[in-house]
Amino acid sequence: MGLLNRKKNLLVMFASPNSQQNTRTLLNSFLQPFEQDKDWKITEMNTYEMRAKPCVGCRACAKKEQCVFDDLNDFDKAFRQSDLFVVASPVYFDSFPSPFKAVLDRMQRYFEARFSLGIEQSIKKSRKAVLLLTMGSEQETAIEVTIRQLEMAFGVMNTELSGCAVWSGTDRNKAEDRAFAQKKAHELALEILGRP
Repeated sequence: MGLLNRKKNLLVMFASPNSQQNTRTLLNSFLQPFEQDKDWKITEMNTYEMRAKPCVGCRACAKKEQCVFDDLNDFDKAFRQSDLFVVASPVYFDSFPSPFKAVLDRMQRYFEARFSLGIEQSIKKSRKAVLLLTMGSEQETAIEVTIRQLEMAFGVMNTELSGCAVWSGTDRNKAEDRAFAQKKAHELALEILGRP
């Protein structure tokens, strides 16, 4: 297959313990245009199934460009190949659920590659990223916290957070809130695809 026929890779990090509820609904709305586009291949990883070990601060990644644990090697490979990275997550106490936070903390290996090993870009390929959030409250704090966490990690991962769709007030379970959030996620996908 030539370069002109290469499919683009969309990697989803699904961070909800509920595989068929609000976060899935929002993600499905975002993915629908990509599923209809033959130029994209979608891969999904579930943080609850990955069972990532927490970072133990051993600093092995400050000595060699790898982690002392190999449980996120598949993620690392898929991430490096991705053209678009999507984080779909509920909000727990103004942040991500702990399984995704464990993955996020393990991104320390990319910081060490740059700042301890002096590797300017350990991840050569650049990509865009999207954050899809569902939350029971309607406080802006959670949006700010989660975006800040991702932007810090992405700063050394050759990744730019280019959009965010939020479904807030899920505790109210109002159909109009759901429809608004789904529309926003869908429009964000179309914008990335360059469609009107």
